[in-house]
Parts: sequence; structure tokens; C-alpha cells
Amino acid sequence: MGANSGGRNWTPDSWRGLPIAHQPEYPDAAALAAVEKQLGRYPPLVFAGEARQLQTHLAEVAAGRAFLLQGGDCAESFAEFHADNIRDTFRVLMQMAVVMTFAAACPVVKVGRMAGQFAKPRSEPGENRDGVTLPSYKGDSINGMDFTTEARTPDPERLLQAYSQAAATLNLLRAFAQGGYADLHRVHGWNMGFVANTPQGERYEDLADRISEALAFMSACGLAADDEVPEVYQTDFYTSHEALLLGPEQAMTRIDSTSGDWYDTSAHLLWIGDRTRQLDGAHVEFMRGLSNPLALKAGPSLEADELLRLVDILNPDNRPGRLTVISRQGADGVEQGLVPLLRAIQREGRSVVWACDPMHGNTIKSATGYKTRPFDRVLSEVERTFAVHQAEGSYAGGIHIEMTGQDVTECLGGAQEITEHALADRYHTHCDPRLNASQSLELAFLIADSLKKRRAANGATRSKGANIVEAF
Repeated sequence: MGANSGGRNWTPDSWRGLPIAHQPEYPDAAALAAVEKQLGRYPPLVFAGEARQLQTHLAEVAAGRAFLLQGGDCAESFAEFHADNIRDTFRVLMQMAVVMTFAAACPVVKVGRMAGQFAKPRSEPGENRDGVTLPSYKGDSINGMDFTTEARTPDPERLLQAYSQAAATLNLLRAFAQGGYADLHRVHGWNMGFVANTPQGERYEDLADRISEALAFMSACGLAADDEVPEVYQTDFYTSHEALLLGPEQAMTRIDSTSGDWYDTSAHLLWIGDRTRQLDGAHVEFMRGLSNPLALKAGPSLEADELLRLVDILNPDNRPGRLTVISRQGADGVEQGLVPLLRAIQREGRSVVWACDPMHGNTIKSATGYKTRPFDRVLSEVERTFAVHQAEGSYAGGIHIEMTGQDVTECLGGAQEITEHALADRYHTHCDPRLNASQSLELAFLIADSLKKRRAANGATRSKGANIVEAF
């Protein structure tokens, strides 16, 4: 992607002066500018070659030969920053990936909503309690949760703490992915205690037994030596977040010395939210000039013509893997909202990765006052999305979820049968409700069943043992 993409000159700051939505109001513009300048001197968090590698993997997804798993926290917090929390989320994603890989015998591209997902757009700019109105909590990189004027006032110094936490998180994720924790021989060890005795945990243990047997067979045949099949011992793992705060994103945007292209080095993949995708807005302008793979949230208000215009701006060269469209229609709106978008993309011959976000369109307020998501509606949106793709001759290529490895009670239902009254037991989210590990595994098995049916329909005949290793 060049600096002149989209038919007009682009620079990292060409977004400034354009309409921009969902930005905090910092009381000290000079302090914000100083922090952004400081971030501009900090080292990159990711590298251009890694982003290019991810786009290559996503091109395989666009072609129907791989599947995208994107998940992690709704909004990362400073208070819950701990190696155990990072590890637990990582290993649930590994569990989900191995379940899907084993079923579909195709690669699963693993992308975390991690190491940068600190800011969130909010429905209301302010929050009122007992007649007092303060700015809404917008994520730890902007302000604090406490309902005080001091905590809710946006503070640019938080951006520096977010950078430091992202750097430490990335360091740990790289160690987990490449240092032995992702070794398929450890597949049993990824199952956590509070999940092990659930139906999903037992089903996972059975699958893990089958994987271990396949690995033992391959080893006996001399097929799984470390230097011959590195996929057994390590995996590729990428990071992503919503590019909401464009000042810090600009500060992290650098020219790649090998290609001369601009990359936002804060994450491998960045996305534009459903609330910030205005065609003439700052977010679309900033993102169009980046060479990172990009994603775009597509909610019920997105019309087919507008989607095509956004695709032309963000991926004018129609490069496979460049753009992912993340549909978030709500369980009851899939057929009405998604079908016109699919048909428009197919009619115009555009190459995109289609992913499903079954979380944001299914949020309700419980009778006990908690913001929650009924798990049956999450499952329903996934099922209906896959069915629509099947009917339209398209490929449902990915899932985008808010989840955690912690044993939280934030989404209703699932095998644990979380009730409205049980939400209070372990409701820890700083923003939106997340799937816990058991619910995430349950969703993974649902997707795996769908992928397995598609694989059977395509007449796949390769051996399971070879496929699981090569795909992972």
C-alpha cells in the first residue's frame, strides 16, 4: 500500500483536520502532543515483516484454505495486567485453535485482541449518577473507571503506560508462541481446572488424547523430528486492536526500510470500528495509507454501496488478505444485514476475508442491572452467519470474539448455565461482557462442527495426523 493509495496523497498526519468521531477531550493539548512526540521515539512493538506474513496467511483465509480466530479482552486493563491472565487467554485461544484445526484440517490464523486493545468507543459521551454527569469510561489508556472528576478526566500519561504494558504483553506472547508453551505435546496441559469437568472440557480431553496418539504414531514413523516439523513445537501468533486514538497510532507509524511502505507498528492488524467508518472521516483516511492488514466492522447500518466504497478506499488494488470485513449484525439480523453485503462483494469481484463478530450485536441489560450477552444468541449468530455464507456460495472465514481465560460470569448461559443472578459472582469486565473459557470452548466446537461438514462436502481425504500438524 503506497502513500498515494486511494487516488490522493497520503501522509501519516493527513487525517488531521478531518471529521473524527469518539475522541476524548483532553484538557491539556500541549501535554497530549508531548506524549505523542515521546511515543514517536519509542521502538516499534511489531515489525513490518510480521505484518506481511500475517497478510499472507489471511490471503489463504480469503481463498477458503484457512480460518481466522481473533479473540481477547474487550478492553485490556492496567489493574488486571498479570502474566497469569495473559497466559490463560493465550491457552484458551490455543485450545480453540486446535479444536478447529483438528476438525477442518486447515490452518487456523491466530490473532489476539491483546497488547494494545485499551480504548473503546462508548454509546454515550457521559455517565450520570445521582444527578452528577462525568465523561464515560473509555478504556484505561484514556481515563479511569472510578466515578470521580479526577479519574474520568482523560490523561495522556496513560498512553505511555499502555505502551509499556503492550510491550511486556507482546514479549510474553512471543515467548509462549515460540518458546515451547504452544508445543502440541502440551495439548492436555492447556485445559484449565474449572473447565476440565465441564462437557466441553471432557470433549477437549478426548480430542487431546487423539492428537497425542497421532503425534506418537508420527514420531514412531520418524515424521515429527523437531527440525523437520517445527509446527509441532511452536505457532505463529499475531496482535490486533481497534485504531481509535489516531494520535498515538500516528506516533507508532514508521517507514519500513526494506519496502519503503508505511506500517503502524503498534499491532500486526488494526481495525476500524462500526462507529468510526465514515467515508470522509479521519479513521478511514489514516488507515488507507497503512500497509498493515486491516479490518472493518460491519454493523446493521452499513449499506452495500457504502461497503463497496470503503473496500475501494482501503484495498484499491484488491489484494487478498489486505482487508477483513467483520460482520456484527445481531442474531436476528444476519439474513437481512449480511446477505446484501455478501452479494455486493461477490458481484464486484472484491477479495475480502469474511469474519463474524457474534458479541456486539447481542448485548442486553439483565434484570439484575448487568450488561450481558446471552450465549445462545452468540451461538445463533454464528450458526446463521455460516448458513448464509453457505447459501450464498461464500466462505465464512473467521470469528472475532471478546473472551478471557478467567473463570468469569459475564455472559448468560452456556454449559455452566450462568443465570442473571449468577452474573454478580465474578463479573470483572471493565467494559463489555466476555465469554469465559468454557463458553469459548463450546463456541469452538460449534465452529469445528461447521468446518468439518464443509470439509466433508469438499471431499477432503488427507490423513488427520499429517493435517493437524501442518495446519497448526
